[in-house]
Amino acid sequence: MPSSTVIFDAFGWVGAACVVIPYALVVTGRLAGTTMTYRIANIAGGILLLLNTWYHAAYPSVAVNVVWIVIGLYAMSRGRAIP
Repeated sequence: MPSSTVIFDAFGWVGAACVVIPYALVVTGRLAGTTMTYRIANIAGGILLLLNTWYHAAYPSVAVNVVWIVIGLYAMSRGRAIP
């Protein structure tokens, strides 16, 4: 069984991918920033990065990820996203 450090580091890498890849797709015009896919990926990425930064006691990054998650949840609550 992998150690806790390996698991939380994996959370961080997957979380980073969940934030960066959709952003790159938006910037290149392959995905709209208003889609549910983009919003869910951002929230999932924020949660995974939050877990990673909390585990490593990187509290400023924890705070940033809490804000990131709240913004994502607010965006989802504003109404129907474009598919």
